[in-house]
Amino acid sequence: MLNLIVILPFFSALLLALIYLSNPKQKRYQLYTTIGVGTILTITLFSLFILLEVVQNGKTLHTTLFTWLSLGELQIELAFRADKLSVVMISFITFIGSLIHIYAAGYMKDDTGYGKFFSYFNLFMGSMLLLVLANNPIIMFIGWELVGVSSYLLIGFYHKESANITAANKAFILNRVGDFGFIMGIALLFISLEGSGFSFEDIEANIFSIDSEKLSLIGILLFVGAMGKSAQIPLYVWLPDAMAGPTPVSALIHAATMVTAGVYMVSRYSFLYEQIPDVGVFIAYIGAFSALFAAIIASYQSDIKKILAYSTMSQLGYMFIAVGLGAYSSGIFHVFTHAFFKALLFMGAGAVIVALHHEQNIFKMGTLKTKLKLIYITMFIATLAISGIPPFAGFFSKDAILVTAFASEHYTLWAMGSLTAGLTAFYMFRLIFTVFHAQAKKEHSLQSLPKSMTYPLVVLAFGSSVAGFLGVNSAYGGDMLINSFLSLPDRVHPISHTTEYILGSLNVLLALGGMGLAYKLFAKNPKEPQESTIYKKIVINKFYIDEIYTVLIIKPLLLLSHFIADVLEKRVFDALIDTTVWLYLGASKQFIKLQNAKVRYYALYILSGLSFISLYLIFKLGVIS
Repeated sequence: MLNLIVILPFFSALLLALIYLSNPKQKRYQLYTTIGVGTILTITLFSLFILLEVVQNGKTLHTTLFTWLSLGELQIELAFRADKLSVVMISFITFIGSLIHIYAAGYMKDDTGYGKFFSYFNLFMGSMLLLVLANNPIIMFIGWELVGVSSYLLIGFYHKESANITAANKAFILNRVGDFGFIMGIALLFISLEGSGFSFEDIEANIFSIDSEKLSLIGILLFVGAMGKSAQIPLYVWLPDAMAGPTPVSALIHAATMVTAGVYMVSRYSFLYEQIPDVGVFIAYIGAFSALFAAIIASYQSDIKKILAYSTMSQLGYMFIAVGLGAYSSGIFHVFTHAFFKALLFMGAGAVIVALHHEQNIFKMGTLKTKLKLIYITMFIATLAISGIPPFAGFFSKDAILVTAFASEHYTLWAMGSLTAGLTAFYMFRLIFTVFHAQAKKEHSLQSLPKSMTYPLVVLAFGSSVAGFLGVNSAYGGDMLINSFLSLPDRVHPISHTTEYILGSLNVLLALGGMGLAYKLFAKNPKEPQESTIYKKIVINKFYIDEIYTVLIIKPLLLLSHFIADVLEKRVFDALIDTTVWLYLGASKQFIKLQNAKVRYYALYILSGLSFISLYLIFKLGVIS
């Protein structure tokens, strides 16, 4: 089953591609759906069996397909491991992924590239599962790169529009920047272990043989990869543009696959980061700045999908605060709860977009509360969850992170996280009030939605309501089940229940304050943000980060490339080559004279040669001294 969880998505992706390529114009909706959705439902069932096996026996499961690389004593196996961390990951990846697949079957039904879409979609799932279940860093890196390829294909799915291709290229190239750091970290780790085994178990056993300075560099390089995959400052700018792909792609990227890879990777290397706590603090601050920065931008966006994209970046920031401070279980717990409400928010947004004939500006919506009642109720639940309102899932996972920041005496991180919590409630309820409550600027003729697009929302709404109870701590009468199950090397920071109640109440008050402000400004007659002040102009334009990158990085690189192409290549390298050719041509013209078809000249050459050889032999033998 462990092998099949990885193999089946890749096999189905290949099968779907071959069927589609055999006749791209033929509509095979039932066949594509059966293969595409059926495969993911099957591996979801397998993942449940694997989870139950690990829960009952408490053992790590291993399986090996074949030897990937053999160099002397070094053996890199294409092997998978299902320990407590990876089974939690594959459980929600496959479960949430299956719901998104069902949703996508309705969303993409009339698309001419339906078969191609599910081929890419299943490739994406297989890549993420390979990454999570990999038994060593090399196989993890293969999954890591395949996730990047899959996202490129899906973001640029509507490739006839140049903007979509630009967005796909942007995501792919920025992730390659991060991945360069990631692979350098893996290489340095490999060299530092000096021939020891390279499975995660071997690395953990030998990690103490590496000096702290080198270990810090490895930790930072690995995290550079996470910055790209999980869209953290400064490698985040691809994420909002990734909304160019179909909405099911956005749901899969933001809830179950790509962006969670960075948090998982840091947690997988928790034994390494435990040795370098200073690097962990650096990771936490990157997360905090990313969370607050994205929340500010989200508060001024008008595109419903971009609001949710910046929301994802912000929530990922919380996760990195947790893993950076050594609360790995809390970080994974927030990954888990976030998967439910973020998938629901994106799928709900997609349903609204389809119903409104692909309108994405929230200020051109309104009065949809009664017209799209199920969408409204489910999205409202997800908004309560992401805003940290108890007893919904987000309250428990976010509260655990903020309590960790306060208890570890990183008060700046705690303050930034708490401020972000208030902003999260503000921009999310701004979206809800504007789309569903406010007076519409014009009447909308709504398009009917298939049941496959609405029923998954109900399941996700239930998950958004109850998933948080898996991590309730003792202050609220729980046993932190997910923390005790994961058994990660979490740093414990004692804190009284009274302090926890105060911190939790403060977060709820901040969320209610954000909700109240959003209601006052957007519940009745919302106005789209205008560049009326310098501050608004800067925030609406996303702090001009893309423009700054263009000036500081892209344009200098373009100038350098033009200099190389127009000056060095044409005037230097071409000139050297042309000079060499001219010299060879001149020499050949002289040698041509030797080949003149006159026998007496050839006889002269032969006699000259014989004379030279004779003289050499005479002198060599000492006949003439």
